[in-house]
Amino acid sequence: MKMTRRFGVVAVTVLGLLAVAVPASAHVTVNPKEAVQGGYARVAFRVPNESDDTNTTKIEVYLPEDAPVASVTTMPVPGWTVAVAKRKLATPIEVHGSPVSEVVSTLTWTANSPDAAVKPGQFQEFPVSLGPLPKVDKMVFKTLQTYSDGAVVRWIDPPANDGAEPESPAPVLTLLPAAAGAQATPATDNTLAVGDTKSSGTDWLGVAGLIAGLLALILAGVALARTRKEPAR
Repeated sequence: MKMTRRFGVVAVTVLGLLAVAVPASAHVTVNPKEAVQGGYARVAFRVPNESDDTNTTKIEVYLPEDAPVASVTTMPVPGWTVAVAKRKLATPIEVHGSPVSEVVSTLTWTANSPDAAVKPGQFQEFPVSLGPLPKVDKMVFKTLQTYSDGAVVRWIDPPANDGAEPESPAPVLTLLPAAAGAQATPATDNTLAVGDTKSSGTDWLGVAGLIAGLLALILAGVALARTRKEPAR
């Protein structure tokens, strides 16, 4: 019995550590988190609802002014309407040999009805195609999240220089040089499906496999302990 209890304690401890190790992210993010400079990326702004009793009814995403993108298109989201605002560039950018002097500045998604709003405990993804991506190391998308009671959460803080996560982090898309991007993993491939669902699923499968393996090891130990205690027949 003592050995069995020890294995039980180990199992509870291991599972507790795994639960702590799985990060819980509740802020607005862009997925996948990496793309290649000069290419086109299909990404999604992932918006979770942090409220216990109100719905998310509007999302405003501001494209960085210091990293203009010539082509910005959206994918329809059922139950939501998107408004596109543009701005004039002081210095046009050249795309495929042609100058572009006007680019998208803001994307605003609004729920058409309470049924379409993001409910507590849920999240919604808003897909966007961007390109050609500028030759900068990152794009910071300041975002405003509006709730049905009028509250507005401002996800506008840029990444900290020391690597610490700010209080209200803005979604960040890291841009890799073309040479590095050619060797990128599937999670950073621009052809990946919207929302990086493949990468997310793989992570969870890995965690589930680890848990299953640990439980199997624990059960084998318990069986071995019982076998040693049984008298020979």
